[in-house]
Amino acid sequence: MIVVTGATGQLGRLVIEELAGRVPASQIVAAVRSPEKAADLAERGIQVREADYDRPATLGPAFEGAAKILLISGSEVGKRVDQHKAVVDAAKAAGVELLAYTSIPHADTTPLGLATEHKATEEHIRASGLPFTFLRNGWYHENYLPAARLAVRSGVIAGSARDGRIASAARADFAAAAATVLTTEGHKDAVYELTGDVAWSMPELAALVAELSGAQVEYRDLPVAEYAKVLEANGLPAPVAAMFAQTDADIADGWLGDTPGELSRLIGRPTTPLRDTLAESLKNG
Repeated sequence: MIVVTGATGQLGRLVIEELAGRVPASQIVAAVRSPEKAADLAERGIQVREADYDRPATLGPAFEGAAKILLISGSEVGKRVDQHKAVVDAAKAAGVELLAYTSIPHADTTPLGLATEHKATEEHIRASGLPFTFLRNGWYHENYLPAARLAVRSGVIAGSARDGRIASAARADFAAAAATVLTTEGHKDAVYELTGDVAWSMPELAALVAELSGAQVEYRDLPVAEYAKVLEANGLPAPVAAMFAQTDADIADGWLGDTPGELSRLIGRPTTPLRDTLAESLKNG
């Protein structure tokens, strides 16, 4: 039995789709906070079980009979360490053969603010003694689609990344990698640094948006504090805005530009070009 947590999220649904093409539906468990949101999966023969990271009592029953579990990291920054620990402890109690976890590039050494909770989770998994696979997912192409669509109207993409490079890939590429780990052997205690095959810069992103849309688009580099104010004005809480602005500065320092090729090797094909994801998004408005 393969259990996918967060199965109704954007990544989770893609992982479920990948798994459904590789193993019988009856061998897949969609572990979700709100089972009613997974009714379509249940109709396809996929088992749907309640699993709320904030309610550890739900996790044991959700993991019953599991051989492998994919822990998709939670989305609530600041709460994730305790949430993830509850999942890890329940997985250990269930005696699973493998716990895969979606982490962040170079989680144990990177200065990225977002890495703090991932590092703590990885440490807890190691200490648990469970066989594990760390899927250190790089940035998704999709992270940049809202800014790209807005730039077609405003003419500007703002940031603080200077000419730092980002080796992003499509969310579906990372889902395929997770499905590979969950359905094949040889991944115990492996740490995969998963990034796109090609790294790009924010000025290159602006130029690509301009080319694909026909609009005039430029990249405007801002001081970190000023960019944080822009993010705040767009609705992010001040601490989160500051963290994301600092992430851009870390991109400028080269922390998200590695292209080791581990993602394409896992999925058996080149990663999806940024151009393809952007073109599809801009075409659909």
